Amino acid sequence: MKKYMIEMKKIGGWFMAILFLFSSCNEDVLEENPLSFLTPENSYLTEDGIRQGISGLHTEVREAFYAMTRFTTMLTYRGLGADLGYFGEDPGTNRYLVDYVTYLTPSSKEVEDYWNTGFRIIARANLLIESIEKAEEEVFSSEPRNVYLAEARFFRAWAYRSLVSTYGDIPLLEEPVKSARADFVRDPVAKIHKLMEDDFKFGTEHLPPPGSEAAPGRITQGVAWHYLAETYLEQKNPQLAVEAATHAIDDYDYHLMTERFGTRLDNDVFGAGDPFYDLYGFGNHNLAENKEAMWVIQVEPFLTGGSRNGSGYIFGPSYFRMGNTPDGYPAFLGIMYEGKYTGYNDTLSRPVATMRGTNYSYYDIWASDWDNDLRNAEHNIKRNFYFDNPASSFDKQKIDFSLYEDGARDGLRDTNQYIFPWHSKFGDACNYFEQPHRAGGGITHKDAYALRFAETLLVRAEAYLAIDRADLAADDINKIRSRSNASAVSAESVTYDYILDEYARELWCEHWRHIILRRMGKLVERTRKYNSNPIFPGARIQDHNKLWPIPQSQIDLNVDAEFPQNQGY
Repeated sequence: MKKYMIEMKKIGGWFMAILFLFSSCNEDVLEENPLSFLTPENSYLTEDGIRQGISGLHTEVREAFYAMTRFTTMLTYRGLGADLGYFGEDPGTNRYLVDYVTYLTPSSKEVEDYWNTGFRIIARANLLIESIEKAEEEVFSSEPRNVYLAEARFFRAWAYRSLVSTYGDIPLLEEPVKSARADFVRDPVAKIHKLMEDDFKFGTEHLPPPGSEAAPGRITQGVAWHYLAETYLEQKNPQLAVEAATHAIDDYDYHLMTERFGTRLDNDVFGAGDPFYDLYGFGNHNLAENKEAMWVIQVEPFLTGGSRNGSGYIFGPSYFRMGNTPDGYPAFLGIMYEGKYTGYNDTLSRPVATMRGTNYSYYDIWASDWDNDLRNAEHNIKRNFYFDNPASSFDKQKIDFSLYEDGARDGLRDTNQYIFPWHSKFGDACNYFEQPHRAGGGITHKDAYALRFAETLLVRAEAYLAIDRADLAADDINKIRSRSNASAVSAESVTYDYILDEYARELWCEHWRHIILRRMGKLVERTRKYNSNPIFPGARIQDHNKLWPIPQSQIDLNVDAEFPQNQGY
């Protein structure tokens, strides 16, 4: 064996010497000449490649909804820093739009992340669109060319939907950027809206009808009609918005779920349930009987390439941090793991108060129907929390901070971080798959609604009100309220503020609140009025904060053309 190794070393030495001599005579040998590799130009030449490109766009959007590295921007758009919520874990910090004055600056990481996330989706969509248009017709067999093209164009328009709402005039990119550029210009909002209109309209014609999509989560005609209706509202054309939303509502088999269904039947952790509660059960989002789901972000934890919902811990109070009972025992023993109490409850998991709802969203909007609106029932919004320690005389009593001696508590943390109402739809009670020592660690494995039929009804109600048909707006709103046993609203009571209240009751932190508030011209007004952050009331929002600043990095890099900053920054 030793002789063999010596001989191999000799051979190796001669080989290296020959290679050195050869290379000294012919420098061409140093030039790389790969036989094949993937490039943007060749990876989408087949239907499998194009399908992979579509999956990549879905992954980008899923990451935007779920990933811990990007959730802050998407969470903000779902209501944080507006009228629905603020950062409860530390309402006096300089994070998460707690204070517009100090946080929303051109150098803010969130400002840059949101810009980059949107344009990354647009860049991938444009590359895929170009490849699909160039591909030979015989490449396509599973689905027609226009189905793939419509889905790629949908995602381009969807990304522009949030970017143009956030920043105003921005670059309009309809084809891939294949070389370094420093001459981008800000195109007017109207041009961006026209691209969105064209892309969504193409989707209404070429995407598959709901129920015939190739896989759960793929985009369908009904979804395109919904976002086309939203685009018409942005363009101040409510009549066309009514017509587009009506296509989504009338042309397909969507409807509100009014009967109980799915995995939560006979499994009501909180002692009661209803169809609204069932909408959020694990495995219920993709059920064929769930006719309310229009576009569902897929997690699929048991499949290769699946994921998890890493943002589940955002919503809810950090009850496990509150310390002791009034008589000095740990307030929560929680579940037992490996012979020890963890301090975590398996119905609540481990939320950390990132999104603490405002008093408006927890109390004001429910006042008129507090006892009969099922969306406000204890199983949908948990308002009562109980001491959990048999050693304490307060065991199983409702937590009430007035039970403590004066000065014994930190009032700011008690009601902003430790105990406040919790929307159960963001948890998955007693069904956490990971981190048993922390009752799941705030991670769920549920799918999530990107679009639900109730939102389309509210979009049409908004459009009806804009054409002075408050009676028809009331009809759409009452379809939603009837499902939850809430009292009907009269046509005379329907205003834009009332519609925003109904958005909050039905879709708290599901819909993209900032986009809707801007569309109605109410972001600044309602944030000032309803953001109840005790340290920064109204989040100190300023008039110019109706738009975000352009990232300073974008301006600095764009040396070959003017790229002005938004007013006020």
